[in-house]
Amino acid sequence: MHLMENHEQYDRCLVLAGGGFRFAYYLGVHAAAEDRDRAPDVLLATCGGAIAAAVIAGLPDRHARLAWAASPEMHRFLREVQPTRRATPVRTLAGAALRWLDRTPASRIPDLAQDYLFEFPAALPVPPEPLPGAPALAIVGGKLLFHPDEAGERRGPRQLFAQVVFCPARAARLLDGRAAPAADQRWSSGAVATALQVDSDMPLPDAVRISIADMFYFSTQVCAAHHYTGGVIDLFPIELAQSLARSVVMERKMPFNRWLALPALRSVLGIDGAARLRHVHAQHADAWVDTRDVGKALRGQGVGKRIGWHRNRIELDVPASHAAYAAQVQAQWEYGYRKGLAAFGEAAA
Repeated sequence: MHLMENHEQYDRCLVLAGGGFRFAYYLGVHAAAEDRDRAPDVLLATCGGAIAAAVIAGLPDRHARLAWAASPEMHRFLREVQPTRRATPVRTLAGAALRWLDRTPASRIPDLAQDYLFEFPAALPVPPEPLPGAPALAIVGGKLLFHPDEAGERRGPRQLFAQVVFCPARAARLLDGRAAPAADQRWSSGAVATALQVDSDMPLPDAVRISIADMFYFSTQVCAAHHYTGGVIDLFPIELAQSLARSVVMERKMPFNRWLALPALRSVLGIDGAARLRHVHAQHADAWVDTRDVGKALRGQGVGKRIGWHRNRIELDVPASHAAYAAQVQAQWEYGYRKGLAAFGEAAA
């Protein structure tokens, strides 16, 4: 992730806030930014947005980026994501119901190394490093402050996670000494450490894998003897974006699912996701990309989940044919491009 270093803020930060495996719409948002002379010089990414960030920085233009997202290699990678033996419909729904019923934030140390739905293929096919002159990358993840063997123990007042940003030295200096937004008492119960951590040594492919390794979907990632979980620890890091750059482009997101996502955030991270999202939407950004309709607009146009009754497993719903997959990616890109044009057309230059 090495880029020219200095102590100044970047000019423009584009926040790629999640997106899951519909990450191709961020490629469209970025293309719209380029067309409106608003191209960012730093990308702050979480979860699926980290894949898009690596592609934007590692490939030379929008055509190469879109071709990569729609490539047979990426289609094959997604088809190879397989459910674990624990990913049975009954067990998955029972776990979700228990998290919904338990209103105590992060009462026990979670079993993130064993209790998850899908196995990653060996290699995530992302560009290994940014090209010269590409935007800087700042990728959000969560570091475990407990050993997996402690799963099931009562947490008490213990801090279980640290919010970490993987970024070049220039960005690290801008973020050094900041409090972790995920630990703010307005939405956090104390399971996240107060201090933000920065890491300028993590290889880009590892940083991306960490950021997309959200709890209950994928196992923790182990790098240099440390265990990490996904960028879901802070999906909307607007405060970090404001520290990194003079101008911030943020996404206005749809509400969390009240039955699945909110209980998962509460039970594992001790975070009130709805309170966090309300706070973010009330902050200033120089442009807002409004994707609150993404679930409706891209219904059937992305990788989702389904019940594979023949295997008694929750599976990823990836088109069998590459042509159908490529058409989904194209639809995502066009959606992001439209949303980006609308946001940058309304924002001051």
